Amino acid sequence: MNDDMTEGNMNYTIRKLAESEYHILEDFLYEAIYLPEGVEAPPREIINRPELQVYIEAFGKKDDMALVAEVDGNIVGAVGVRIMNDYGHVDNHTPSFAISLYKEYRGKGIGSALMKAMLGELKQKGYQQASLSVQKENDAARLYKMLGFTVIGETDEEYIMLYQLS
Repeated sequence: MNDDMTEGNMNYTIRKLAESEYHILEDFLYEAIYLPEGVEAPPREIINRPELQVYIEAFGKKDDMALVAEVDGNIVGAVGVRIMNDYGHVDNHTPSFAISLYKEYRGKGIGSALMKAMLGELKQKGYQQASLSVQKENDAARLYKMLGFTVIGETDEEYIMLYQLS
């Protein structure tokens, strides 16, 4: 998979993340931390917490997949899925999403393209559904609903959302 796309005046490519690039998932895990307006970013070491390491630790197992978006040869966003006991965990057969882009590339359609590409990969591999967790205040919640995710549960702060692939 190597899809070249254009959004506005920005050209980007979506491709599979190479095994030699798995380390970049740490950057995007940190970028995925939702910060409400005016809230200071936590120290980068926060990604070492077990509840966050579940997204990237020993990435590359059987059900792990990741795609990246590149602009001018630089990775600017990543989406990964794996079956894990994370915030969006539904069952032991449903991959959970983690996605983020560097701030300057958000709101340009790249995240939507990454999500759609990964949903296509999951469907092609025979998965029935996929899940994610998103802060209710996060603008991305609207995007996920537009893509077809439905809310199947919630806490005071988060939605747990599911996408039916079949």
